Amino acid sequence: MASSESAEGRTVISKAATILMAYLYGESHSLTELTTVCDLPLSTTHRLVSELAHCKILDRTDSGEYRVGIPVRKIGGSKRCAIDLEEQSHFALQDLSYTLDVTVRLGVLHEGEVAYVEKLTGRRPVTGFQEARHVPAHATALGKALLAFSPQQTVHAILLRGLTAFTPYTLTTPERFRRALAMTRLSRLAVSHRELTIGQSAIAVPVLNSEREAVAAIEVLVDDPVSALATVRPALDIACRSLSRQLGYAKVTSPPRGLNACLTRGQTAGSTSFPEMDSAQFR
Repeated sequence: MASSESAEGRTVISKAATILMAYLYGESHSLTELTTVCDLPLSTTHRLVSELAHCKILDRTDSGEYRVGIPVRKIGGSKRCAIDLEEQSHFALQDLSYTLDVTVRLGVLHEGEVAYVEKLTGRRPVTGFQEARHVPAHATALGKALLAFSPQQTVHAILLRGLTAFTPYTLTTPERFRRALAMTRLSRLAVSHRELTIGQSAIAVPVLNSEREAVAAIEVLVDDPVSALATVRPALDIACRSLSRQLGYAKVTSPPRGLNACLTRGQTAGSTSFPEMDSAQFR
């Protein structure tokens, strides 16, 4: 992708565009890789990448590499992602609903909430994203599954908006909410026990990409999360892994052995079926 033009003869905009075009060939790049691929001096690449990162056009990862920032991904990919999910998830949601005889939902984060499509029990079809409903992220299993595998700034933005109490069981303190997300990251399983509606509980599993970020989550509505876990969890895992592969992402690894048994032994605390533990244990 090296340019035949000299770096000196290119405008700042063309150099920045060249850097962004490099992401057509990979999700993340080091500064050295960008310098080589874009045929720019290291000092120029460092300056432009730093400015792009400052503007949130690029994000710097924990390993020191750079990837396309969330705002740009939303501009260029959110609609396509929704279309792909709608196309690819249709049969997965149908099969899951028929197998378990329950209502299932697939959700994505959208402006601080969860936009979801669903397959109700019976012969009714899967709804489409053009008519997607929205639910609060912090009070749903879908939201927890998505936020547990989202960038920290996304979680921070949710906390800044405040955790509204919809029922007495809603998690409303940042400490307890972060603890629930830590448990979800450990187990790849999110639970909402009467947090949004008194008469409704749910279990959700994230659909992860190759960087272990949630691109979606699938949720099953249940009466009792603890008693339903043994039946629902395996079917949810299969559906999410299959969808992840259909979307072109790497194979998702299984949760640690024995974890399901550990979770089912946990006493209900507040609004979840998991024992409350400090999130520092899982870092």
